[in-house]
Amino acid sequence: MIADDIHTSKIGFLGLGSLGAPIAERLASGSRVFAFDPDPKRLSGLKNIESLSSPREIADCCDIIFACLAEKEHHHDALLGEQGILHGHRCKTYVHLGTSGSQFLNKLAEQLSAAGIATIDAPVTGGPPKARRGELTSIVAGNEVHVAAVEALVKRYSSKIVYAGMRPGQSQTIKLVNNAIALTNFVAACEAMVVGARAGINGATMLEVINSGSGQSHVSLDKFPRHVLPRSFDFGATLAIVIKDIELFLAEPAAQSMSTDTCRSALQAFRRAQEEGVEVDDLTAVIRPMERRAGVEVR
Repeated sequence: MIADDIHTSKIGFLGLGSLGAPIAERLASGSRVFAFDPDPKRLSGLKNIESLSSPREIADCCDIIFACLAEKEHHHDALLGEQGILHGHRCKTYVHLGTSGSQFLNKLAEQLSAAGIATIDAPVTGGPPKARRGELTSIVAGNEVHVAAVEALVKRYSSKIVYAGMRPGQSQTIKLVNNAIALTNFVAACEAMVVGARAGINGATMLEVINSGSGQSHVSLDKFPRHVLPRSFDFGATLAIVIKDIELFLAEPAAQSMSTDTCRSALQAFRRAQEEGVEVDDLTAVIRPMERRAGVEVR
């Protein structure tokens, strides 16, 4: 199969959650997008997205199918299940946008390859806000010819594309490393900012110093000023998703043979927030149990 064999006028898309929906809408700028989500409400209000009844039906009319699904079982059902794309008659290329871990992605790619479907491992980083602006970073792994065939499509929702290598699964590992750093950094920042608030210091004052000094990061530049200080807690990723991501990182073969105590501590913070309940089910609300224990709010 060569790049010219792939027709991009019709694209399939599976999973229209907070990340998938804006990606699908950006793909629709130049192609007809046929989508499936088990929750039909997610299709409401989306522009230029046509609904079909199953992944298999999409695989009967589209050469390329993107999927942005949260859980492994969702991927398994949508790709390999009775109504999965494996049983369609047209799909040649599958683009995996989800974060599922390298071991799972490798097995998935093997099964799809046996049916003549090439897998491109292409998770994204940047979250829903950047997805809406078309500013995601895509981490892409797979055969270079197959990657070249979909590169123009990936650019519709990405401002940066990093090629990780020939083997699907390599992008998964990079994505999990990135997420582990970002999420652990956020938990540490929350703890530190609560200490400052307990001492009577305004959150904006702390950020002014942090963002002019060595503590500066995406956490202090974006998540705190946009989602924590205004008390909106609306970054767009649920606690369940980030817990899953850290668990997947810890399950990577390399991580299993190393000391990952700091990441495990961050995982416990997110689990605590989920168990105790927060006003909004969002990763940025992990600060709420810390604030409750300290008797303060970071504002």
